[in-house]
Amino acid sequence: MIFVNMSDPLTLLLMLIATILLIFLAQEIKKSYVGAIALFGFLALLVTHVVQITTLSEEYRVLLPVLSKCIAIDFVFVFITFFAYLWVDDIETKEKGKKSIDNSLDWFWKKV
Repeated sequence: MIFVNMSDPLTLLLMLIATILLIFLAQEIKKSYVGAIALFGFLALLVTHVVQITTLSEEYRVLLPVLSKCIAIDFVFVFITFFAYLWVDDIETKEKGKKSIDNSLDWFWKKV
């Protein structure tokens, strides 16, 4: 079985660096879809890991703890990229002068 081992420190570091660079790029060019790319990537990874853990055969049961760690790390990255997407979307909205439908997170962005 082939899977992306997110619990490996080198892979984790590389994914963290790539995520930070994508968020920084999205913030610099003020385009929220760039941050959404990372969000959808981590959501796809999360779905992949969940499917792999549910279809795990008996011979691969030793991978259960590793896949569980990968799912936990995927949730953390989804959480981070979701808030980064909302942050960049707020920046893009203010840059283009659009009116946001829901301003419920304004108190949060003022503190950031």
